Amino acid sequence: MKREETIDYLLKVVWQNMSNTYNQIAAGFEITQAIGYVLITIAHEGTAVSQLAGLLGVKATSLSRILNNMEDAGLIYRAASPEDKRSVKVFLTDFGKEKRKVAKDVVRSFNEYLNNNLTVQEKNGLVQTLQKLNKLTLAYTVTTENDEQKDK
Repeated sequence: MKREETIDYLLKVVWQNMSNTYNQIAAGFEITQAIGYVLITIAHEGTAVSQLAGLLGVKATSLSRILNNMEDAGLIYRAASPEDKRSVKVFLTDFGKEKRKVAKDVVRSFNEYLNNNLTVQEKNGLVQTLQKLNKLTLAYTVTTENDEQKDK
């Protein structure tokens, strides 16, 4: 099988192209795609830092760097959670709220473009296939030659 025909390669290429498109658009608004996703993910009542990494699917070290950059840019501030002083929540500043609106508009516009260029059947089929791929990926375990020998 050629590399260009594998599912994982195609998913990676498509996502990289989408990510590059988002980054080009975001650069025009002086943010990055990663910052846009964080802005969209932060709840109006704030979001615990510990939750953000999981919600965004990034490692804590990467998130820390992004949050530091966002704080320096005046997009967010951090404060102890009123419910649990050990927990730190991230909140949007007024400037962050403006940029969140821009990020949401960009995502809506791009998705509208995709929806206008896919049939309902194509979109539904793609969504179902991606959901199934995600389940299969999470359930996948590596089988080694030793495991196969044990089964014999």
